[in-house]
Order: sequence, then structure tokens, then C-alpha cells
Amino acid sequence: MLVHFVPSSGIVIGMLLVCFAMVLAFEATNGFHDSSNAVATVIYTQSLKPVPAVLWSGLMNFVGVLVGGIAVAYALVEILPPDVLTPPDGSPALPMLVSIFAALFWNILTWAFAIPNSSSHCIIGALIGVAVADALLKSRSLTQGVDWKQIVTVLEGLAISPLLGLLLAGGLYGILRLVVRQGHLFEAPKEGEPPVWWLRGLLILTCTSVSFSHGTNDGQKSIGLIMLTIIGLLPASYALNPQAAQQMTQLSQNATAAIPLIQQYGDDVKPQALKSAALLQHAGPELASEALKPNGQDNSNSSERTTRAQLRGAVYDILSQMKHIGEIKNVSPTDKAKAADLLKQMGPPVQYAPFWVRMLSALCLGVGTMVGYKRVVRTLGERLGKQHMTPGQGASAELVGSVLIGTAGFTGLPVSTTHIITSGIAGTMVAGGQGVQSGVLFRIALTWIVTLPVTIAISAGLFYVLDNPKF
Repeated sequence: MLVHFVPSSGIVIGMLLVCFAMVLAFEATNGFHDSSNAVATVIYTQSLKPVPAVLWSGLMNFVGVLVGGIAVAYALVEILPPDVLTPPDGSPALPMLVSIFAALFWNILTWAFAIPNSSSHCIIGALIGVAVADALLKSRSLTQGVDWKQIVTVLEGLAISPLLGLLLAGGLYGILRLVVRQGHLFEAPKEGEPPVWWLRGLLILTCTSVSFSHGTNDGQKSIGLIMLTIIGLLPASYALNPQAAQQMTQLSQNATAAIPLIQQYGDDVKPQALKSAALLQHAGPELASEALKPNGQDNSNSSERTTRAQLRGAVYDILSQMKHIGEIKNVSPTDKAKAADLLKQMGPPVQYAPFWVRMLSALCLGVGTMVGYKRVVRTLGERLGKQHMTPGQGASAELVGSVLIGTAGFTGLPVSTTHIITSGIAGTMVAGGQGVQSGVLFRIALTWIVTLPVTIAISAGLFYVLDNPKF
């Protein structure tokens, strides 16, 4: 349907702007769910008032986004096939961006029912749906048309981290009860009475650590989404990294080195990858010269937009083949090493994030937290366990959560802040002997289970309709 519109037409530009607004709205709903977990304990125990707590959490999120890098961001981006990321004809990737509606819809729906849902699951489900629908449209096998290894790697982290949060937070709280035995750590907060000064300091510290860790991980997911959107909106300006001049000039040489590897080990899209390698091999210097113009220079020129989009698409075609070579078994260690080296050398021109994107990511998360934190805070503080959460339980869950989330962020593994913190609090409730409310826990678990299939189905359906020329 949308393929019938001219890429530069007013209707496409208008819909792309709507897509950008939806991405920012999704990041705000990420704040409803995920960032609210970082401030739940400090607000519920009255260690900080809501406004300073949220502002402080937002600042720590921002610092975490700046420090955390972009490994997680592009772990998500690489779920998508190269030609969806950058259409070969240089047109905006509009159908892919519109499909983000699936993640936004489910995030708002679960927030409305005060269920701590995972924004990570929402966006990963939406991206998987796009990859599946794209394979069906191109009559490709789902085995080869979808990067299941990348998807499994992402989902493994999402599945294991809540179990670790449950066990480690429960164990830490059990140790606290054995060592401290009694005191303010194990007393439920009273209305209008903040904890003693040292306990307030401890809870503020754990809130700080979770917020910072959240920025290093979930903030990167925001970066990945925003980059996908602005590349779709303005491919002439953002399809390539203007700071990667050295790597850009080596693209022709790298493409030459990649051709024999692709010829020997390429998958079912090997012909397209070889065309892309030939494009970089023979026209690399000229394309690089065009692509490295400062952002905004001659961006109205449609041929330049196509040139930059073609270059980005060609690089991603080769990167996809190098990843494939690294994953198959019948490849010699020497060739695997060559493929890994080419992956490293050719990534910087297309895997980057401007500073303003990081700032926008942190801002959206902070605004979302301020708007919607109350529902999730109450669920975690009062409705998860059979008794109200104590400061010791909140501190244990947040301390363990910050370690798990931070470690995953720096290793490029996406995890869910919501799942880790919620599981951690549940673990402390069990360790403390209070138990958990089975009805609330069942609703949370059911939401976790159905999030992926629901967002996959909505996203795949939207993408199939919008990208199918028969409609």
C-alpha cells in the first residue's frame, strides 16, 4: 500500500513525523513502566518526595545513557533484515516504523491496568514481527529470513535475568535478616514518617544505582528506536556516521576482502550481498565522498539521499553475511576470524548515535516516569506481597537489580528492568516469610508470557499490510 507513494511526498513525510511522535511516546511509556521501578522504593518509603526522586532518577538515567555506549541499541536493531533497515531504492523505511505502534499500544494498555510490563519485550516482539512478515512477503524461509540466533541471544537475557533477580535478591534479604535480625530495615513505612537518615541514604543510593543501570541498558533501546526513526525520516543526514571517515575510506578494501567469503559461505541472499560488495568495491571512494558531507548539506537533493541510503544498505548486506559466516559450523577458524574482523571494521559507519539522540532518550524516559510512576509504585509496594514492602526488601531488590542491569548494559545484552526489580521484590517477600499475592503475581506473569506473541502478531500484521503492494 504505502509503497505506491513517492518517498518525498507530503503524505509520506507526514506519516513519518507521526511515526517519530509514536517512538517518543513509546519511550515515555517505557518511563511509565521501567523507570518507575527505579524510584518505587525511594518514593514508597518516603525517603524522597516524588518530584526530586524522579528528577534525580532522570539525571542518573541520562548519565547512564551517556556512559553505556550503543551495544544494546544495535543488538535490537540487528534483529531486522538489512533491506528493512535501509530499503534498496532509498525510500524511507515507513512500514517498519509504523509497526512500532504495536509496542506502544501494548505498553499503554498494561500501564492502564497497573501491571509492571516489560517495554523491552514489547519492542523486541514488534521487531520480530517485522522480520517474520518481511520473510513472508519475500517468500523466504523463516529459518533463513529471520535472524533467530540474534533473537535467541536477546531472549535468553530476558528469560534468565528475572530468575537471577528472584534468587539473588531473596538470598541477599535472607542474609540481612540473619545478620541484622531486627530494626528499621524490616519495618513497613508509616504514613508521613520517612526512615532514619542512614536508611534514607541507603535507599537513595540503591535508587541511584538502578537509575544509572537502567540508563546503560534501557536507555540504549531508546537510542536504537530513535536512530531507526531518524534514518527513516532523514536518510540523507543520518544514514551514515560523519565521524567514521577513516572506516568509510576503507569500505572498498573491506568489500573486496568480503567477496570470497560471501561466495563460499553466503546464505540465500548471497546474490544481493555480492551486488552490494561490488558496489562498494568499484564505487566506494565516490560514494564515501558524497556520504561524508556534513549533515544538512544538499540534503534536499534526492540523488544524494539515495546514494547515502544505498551505501548504508550495502554495508548492512555485507555485515549480515559476515554475521552468518561467524555462526555456521563448516567455516575454517581463519575465515571466521576474517569475518569477525570485517564486522568490526565495517560497523562504525552505520552503527552510531549523535549526542542529541542520547539526550532525547533520557528526556523521554524522565518525562514518562513523572507522568505515570504512581500506578507501578503502588503495585510493587503494596499489591505484590501479602504485606507491604519494607525498606530492606526494596534495597535488596534494587541493589541486585542494578548489578544485573548494569552488567548486561555494558556487555550489550538487553534485559528488562521491570522483570528484574519485580522478581527481586517477590524474592525478598518469599525470603521474609510474607509470601506473595498469587492473583497479582499471576497477572504479571501472564502479561510477560503474552507480550511477545501479541506484539509479534500486531507488528507483523501491520507491516504485511503496509508493505504489500497488492493492497
